[in-house]
Amino acid sequence: MDWKAPLRPAELTEHRLIEAILDGHFAINSHLPPERELAVQLGVTRPTLREALQRLARDGWIEIQHGKSTRVRNYWEEGSLGVLGSLARNQHPLPAEFIPNLLSIRTLLAPTYTRLAMELAPGDVQILLTALCEIPDKKEAFARADWTLHYRLTVLSGNPVFTLILNGFKDLYARMAKLYFSYPPARIRSRSFYQDLLKAVEQGNPQAAQEVVKVMMEESLSLWRIASHQNGETL
Repeated sequence: MDWKAPLRPAELTEHRLIEAILDGHFAINSHLPPERELAVQLGVTRPTLREALQRLARDGWIEIQHGKSTRVRNYWEEGSLGVLGSLARNQHPLPAEFIPNLLSIRTLLAPTYTRLAMELAPGDVQILLTALCEIPDKKEAFARADWTLHYRLTVLSGNPVFTLILNGFKDLYARMAKLYFSYPPARIRSRSFYQDLLKAVEQGNPQAAQEVVKVMMEESLSLWRIASHQNGETL
């Protein structure tokens, strides 16, 4: 069983404020209420609120100005990777184009870390892909397999920044995969993708592998839109 520790008061306060920003209750470039008033609204102590505000300021959600009201930043333009991590962890429905934009970034990154992994550790990549070609036709199995593939490829690429970026979206990746692989054509396409990638590895052709991944990442965006539309779900 997956036991998760309850959120600390400051973490819960942080999440509630992020939700209020995302749903427009505290709009971009607006100002938060005075600290005393906001603490009462949230039902927390002022030290708890201050800790939450410092965390939000660190990630680029807000700008704390001594002697002035706290401003809600334009987090898309002024935020940091911490904003992306917060969005990935937050259970609030995500902005409409967030997932497509995230998949577009994966289209840029995945071909590169796959090619690097093949160049540095072709044997390990081959073992990994050989195992994936026999996975059961179940969404849970594909979700686990796909995460394992991309995670291991980032590790084998020799560039830990790829792994850090991917790990930042681990929880969101699991939620996305559950929905994505509930669509049978997505499972069929992914199985053929694993097989095509394995062929490129067996041929010792990193450039071919890079192209195989690029094509799959581009197709996965279209498949994601269909899967999410058919299920009528949002993340």
